[in-house]
Amino acid sequence: MKTAIVLFNLGGPSSPEAVRPFLFNLFNDRAIIGLPQPLRWLVAKIISIRRAPVAAKIYDLMGGSSPLLPNTVAQAEALERHLGPEFKTFVTMRYWHPRASEQIEAIVAWRPDQILLVPLYPQYSTTTTGSSIEEWRRLSDRKDILTPTRQICCWPVLNGFVTAVAVLVQDALKRIPDGMPVRVLFSAHGLPKKVVAAGDPYQDHVERSVAAIVALCPPGLDYQVCYQSRVGPLEWLGPSTDSEITRAGKTNTALVVVPVAFVSEHSETLVELDHEYRHLAEKSGVPVYERVPTASVSDVFIADLAALIRQRALHDKSNGSAELGWRCPSTFSRCGAKGDS
Repeated sequence: MKTAIVLFNLGGPSSPEAVRPFLFNLFNDRAIIGLPQPLRWLVAKIISIRRAPVAAKIYDLMGGSSPLLPNTVAQAEALERHLGPEFKTFVTMRYWHPRASEQIEAIVAWRPDQILLVPLYPQYSTTTTGSSIEEWRRLSDRKDILTPTRQICCWPVLNGFVTAVAVLVQDALKRIPDGMPVRVLFSAHGLPKKVVAAGDPYQDHVERSVAAIVALCPPGLDYQVCYQSRVGPLEWLGPSTDSEITRAGKTNTALVVVPVAFVSEHSETLVELDHEYRHLAEKSGVPVYERVPTASVSDVFIADLAALIRQRALHDKSNGSAELGWRCPSTFSRCGAKGDS
């Protein structure tokens, strides 16, 4: 049975010229800005114009483009090696190329027996996985795609993911001088509190991921869940990563910073964590600042994600996350309904 695996990720600009249209696509998503059209279009246009110069400087630090696509392609190729010839991956970015419309055409040409939608976000949010799946569903409906299509909504406590991150955390802890107090900051992308209050399970998923990782680390670990990348006037989840860095400096505490909501490197790890927050740590008096890499193409991570894909494709005909006992509604808009998978 031929299975097309649609791997969802955020996407990022492929050149300096792509920065502004990438930002427009991001802010024109109703999952990000809930205004009706054409007001949302106008707001997205204004924000993208204003933010483009600052964003361009961020991408300049990474060579003028986002590394997210090549990193995701490497993960897709690694998954294919584990899955075999009856599976083919189609990397699908939400806000830049290759977009869902492009990959739908490619999948139709490949003529699979089934399609499996797989997020490369460990934790589900309506603003990430939910948005990508809704777009896919909308576009495939327009094309009258009749191929059976299901999804994996989330995998926050997938053993391979948790194990890969726990190993990286322990490696970083070994680089802290003996006797120096150290705290592990599990930093996730932030989210406005009103999104969580409306039923989004993201915060709960992040906390589940962290609990599973900590369980594999030495006992007595000093750690904190925190959130980065806040923008706009709304109240966001806290505590913020930058405030936790400042707090650590006041007590001369070393930091190990873990990007717990990302599995590949991009601007929020390579610039925000590695440049901006490292500079803040030095300025705040943090004696040692260690940033843990993402799971990327870790063998244990890729092997277990491939096993989850194979299980869902060949045996489990449900939707959602078997590991959490959740089944996603047929609307593909939210995850969180209790039930048997």
